[in-house]
Amino acid sequence: MPTERIQPLPSSSVTANAPDRVSTDGLEAKWGEYWTEQGTYSFERDAEKTEIFSIDTPPPTVSGSLHVGHVFSYTHTDVLARFQRMNGKSVFYPMGWDDNGLPTERRVQNYYGVRCDPSLPYEPDFEPPHVGGEGKSIKAADQKPISRKNFIELCQRLTAEDEQQFEALWRHLGLSVDWSHTYQTIGQRAQKIAQAAFLRNLARGEAYQAAAPGLWDVTFQTAVAQAELEAREYPGHYHALAFHTPEGEDVVIETTRPELLPACVALIAHPDDERYQHLFNTTVTSPGFGVEVPVLAHPAAEIDKGAGIAMCCTFGDLTDVQWWRELALPMRSVLRKDGRLVNDTPDWIESEDGRTLYAECAGKTAFSARKAIVEKLQETGEMHGDPKPTQRMTNFFEKGDKPLEIVTSRQWYIRNGGREFTRNGSSTDLREELIGRGKDLEFHPDFMRVRYENWVRGLNTDWLVSRQRFFGVALPVWYRISDSGEVNYEDVLVPTEDMLPIDPTVDCPPGFTEEQRNQPGGFAPEVDIMDTWATSSLTPQIAAGWLHDDEMFNKLYPMSIRPQGQDIIRTWLFSTAVRAHLEFGGLPWSHAAISGWILDPDRKKMSKSKGNVVTPMGLLEKHGSDAVRYWAASARLGTDAAFDESQMKIGRRLAIKLLNASKFALTMAGEGDLLLDTASVTEAVDRAMLCRLRGVITQATDAFEKFDHTRALEVTETFFWHFTDDYLELVKERAYNRDGSRPQGAVDSARATLNLVVNAVVRLLAPFLPYSAEEVWSWYREGSVHLAQWPTVAEFSQVEGDEHLLEVASQTLSALRKIKSEAKVSPKTPILAANLEVPTGFADKVETVRDDLEKSAVVTGELTVTETEVESVVTVSSELGEPPVRRK
Repeated sequence: MPTERIQPLPSSSVTANAPDRVSTDGLEAKWGEYWTEQGTYSFERDAEKTEIFSIDTPPPTVSGSLHVGHVFSYTHTDVLARFQRMNGKSVFYPMGWDDNGLPTERRVQNYYGVRCDPSLPYEPDFEPPHVGGEGKSIKAADQKPISRKNFIELCQRLTAEDEQQFEALWRHLGLSVDWSHTYQTIGQRAQKIAQAAFLRNLARGEAYQAAAPGLWDVTFQTAVAQAELEAREYPGHYHALAFHTPEGEDVVIETTRPELLPACVALIAHPDDERYQHLFNTTVTSPGFGVEVPVLAHPAAEIDKGAGIAMCCTFGDLTDVQWWRELALPMRSVLRKDGRLVNDTPDWIESEDGRTLYAECAGKTAFSARKAIVEKLQETGEMHGDPKPTQRMTNFFEKGDKPLEIVTSRQWYIRNGGREFTRNGSSTDLREELIGRGKDLEFHPDFMRVRYENWVRGLNTDWLVSRQRFFGVALPVWYRISDSGEVNYEDVLVPTEDMLPIDPTVDCPPGFTEEQRNQPGGFAPEVDIMDTWATSSLTPQIAAGWLHDDEMFNKLYPMSIRPQGQDIIRTWLFSTAVRAHLEFGGLPWSHAAISGWILDPDRKKMSKSKGNVVTPMGLLEKHGSDAVRYWAASARLGTDAAFDESQMKIGRRLAIKLLNASKFALTMAGEGDLLLDTASVTEAVDRAMLCRLRGVITQATDAFEKFDHTRALEVTETFFWHFTDDYLELVKERAYNRDGSRPQGAVDSARATLNLVVNAVVRLLAPFLPYSAEEVWSWYREGSVHLAQWPTVAEFSQVEGDEHLLEVASQTLSALRKIKSEAKVSPKTPILAANLEVPTGFADKVETVRDDLEKSAVVTGELTVTETEVESVVTVSSELGEPPVRRK
């Protein structure tokens, strides 16, 4: 059960009990255990009158280890969660694990030395040949082939181990997650939701299948969606190849892909290109293969690129697909899904020389086929000159190592505005609807909205959601097989929602039995799985309890905020908005908080693929969790930040100072009661300090409400250092009152101010430094600071004061300190005389704090103050006494 929210502190009979020596060491273990035992961060779902703040927490990909970039962005979410909780809201802060999909499969292959072969039978009690590999330590040829079921079991085993390590790190960092609310994207609940959402998309015509050319990764043997593309430079060569007109004219094109010459279906030039006007609507024959192809005009041809005329092959790139569709060209595919050329010589190659040349290329990789064709064309003279080196931008799968190919295959899609479609009998502009959703969403920072809109406007295909992989959520459909044994992919069989989740390779469609599987008159299962984003796009529904806990779902959905990285706006944020729009007709959250990237010393984004990441546990142990959190929270949303351990050192210093300053402020009266009422604050400088604190509370609160945690930290930290370096030093002698010479009212005023400032600052810093703040709180309070009321200006509403007095006191104290620092003597050295020049209007204020100044600076003689036209306090003359004798 959650801890009861702490009531306002009583104004009397409260004492502090701080340890003799304070340290940040060991606080993570001490308070982490306490929070778990007390259920400090438990979601209060039954608090009817409490406003709920719900977080669609990013489920980290479970594929090895977290890196410091995760610590960076997840800290941003946590400080917000802690602020909202201290503001009296019931915070729903779950954690998910994104454990299905390609990253997990790759890790399992390398870790256990296996690969999946669905044709193999299941082996009960299978143990992998290797345990503990990383990266590409085990070559594909050396990986043991195992059944799909065995492979999935290994995926589940390894992700369970990784999840335990991830949770341990998150707990050490101090994320205030409710660990009773977790999910896996491969878990039963997530599978049911993903399959149900897909079936509803299918029923409404939003999901469909099509056999069409699409991007394909030859390494992973799977289709790839537009959102998963990454453009990279790739080395290649331009080859000048001569096509021939019937009249014997050479038409020279330049291509980086001569291996696709047997798939050529046309030559294309711009309709305004004067060089090729005489060739339009005529034919030419291809070099080497002698295949006749038309010369056509299309505005997408680039006049100033190469020769200005290009060959269209099925398919070399996305422009080829465009030309093929718009010009109604024939299909002549020669590339297999494994990246090799088909074995059988195509029918359209009729010449003996062409068929002989193709036979030399059959079954070869694109690289080897290219070499064979180039050598032949050099021999025949149909290639002009030598290949010219070039760097070209090429599409890669974001997790792949080889350029993507375009292969025709049957795939499943979900409509996302990439193409027009009809809903309820009328044309629907889904793209504009989704742009409208983006306008309704509050982006933090706001300029991130443009990235969303640009992505939606640039879509040219619907969302390809099927994958030819193994560890993922099954597409929940079967296909009817005709009596003649042909699979009819147009006759789709679906389960009822009460059957979900299902695996069509194991379960049967309604009205069929297992004996009818893959038999004439029976059914064939869909063996593809869903893209990992097809599940991750439903994290608000999964976390909030859709189709599982209606009462909770109605309370939590739509959720308050989606925190995430800027690089997955086009994937995770957009796809989640699509699913919510299609299913519920609205946004899945009100706000989106977008974090920047962590950059390495070379200002490059940290990523596992680049090998420049830093793992966080060592940093947490070296500097302390509060220090690392401070570094992370010092960066604003949407802003890239450099990895900087010096910032962590500053954070550690801040945490230690919070402990030390709080110990002094809370215990300077010995075992006496703390003074936590503003009525005891009577001295002008003390009232000024509380007025400044009131302003800091206003600024920090306003910043948090605008999702600017960095501003909240800045104003609080600046105030805290002023408090400890100036104000505390100024009044500590009055607070101690060792000689008993001060009036009790003045003493109590200083002590009350110190107590009140610490009582507020420890709460202001609690979201950022949760361990140190909890430690201080425990010295004088019951329960957790993280369930305490966030400071309010109402706590200091009765206090009026002149904040300028603090500036005067600070400048004057600084001038007196400077006398000793320049003389290189002890701060305890007495000042026998000093003459200060102060700006006009300062003198009266200096007199107001003279007693505190003289005691703090150890002024034992005459202190003269004269107003002149200076900008700050200046020492004109001074005389020092003998430094105190240091005792051994």
